[in-house]
Amino acid sequence: MKLAILDDYQRVALKSADWNRLAVEKTVFHEAFASLEDAASKLAPFDILCLMRERTAFPRALIERLPNLKFISLTGGRAGSLDSTACSERRIPISHTGAGNGT
Repeated sequence: MKLAILDDYQRVALKSADWNRLAVEKTVFHEAFASLEDAASKLAPFDILCLMRERTAFPRALIERLPNLKFISLTGGRAGSLDSTACSERRIPISHTGAGNGT
């Protein structure tokens, strides 16, 4: 299994959790993708995506171009940049941390 950790521009993801317990090949993307096509070509091999922030949009057009995608994990409870309907239709589970108090 291959895991992509996205938008770790502060380069803290690998220091913030015990990733070694996961029996997966990990790749960290520190910079934003140049385009939807760029994201699709770079993320196509991955089974799991860990979205650190909402910098990368995941519309239906991108999700449909990720044939290996099996699971998405994200920080926070709100994912305005993620087409959850498209994920649901492909039976891709989405896991997230709780949302903070917005007041």
